[in-house]
Amino acid sequence: MENNLLELSKDGKKISSVLPPHVKNFLIDIDGTICEDIPNEEPERMADAFIYPGALEKINQWYDDGHIITFFTSRTESHREVTTFWLNKHGFKYHGLLMNKPRGGNYHWIDNHDVLATKYTGRFTEFVEKMTPTQVFE
Repeated sequence: MENNLLELSKDGKKISSVLPPHVKNFLIDIDGTICEDIPNEEPERMADAFIYPGALEKINQWYDDGHIITFFTSRTESHREVTTFWLNKHGFKYHGLLMNKPRGGNYHWIDNHDVLATKYTGRFTEFVEKMTPTQVFE
């Protein structure tokens, strides 16, 4: 799929891939977003983490609708096996798993592609559009 998305700059050079506007590229946290919040210091709890209601259904719906699903977690590389086990045990459909996200929150993502951020607040529902303050480069 990646090679089909390559675009060319004005001078004919290849540039980064761009998804069609109707396809979302979801980066989804694990702990505290799709399951109970388990710190890296207690990996023995990860295999049996309580899954949040609606998480599996909504994420698998997005996958089935053709969106890209990548889990992006602060769990370390040493937690990859238990994390993959847990995701597969519950039947999550996904394309990728990125480990070692910086811990602590207060994320500020800077990118040359469009970025939308949604803070998980306890329920997986349909998205609604709201106008909120955004920091931008002047």
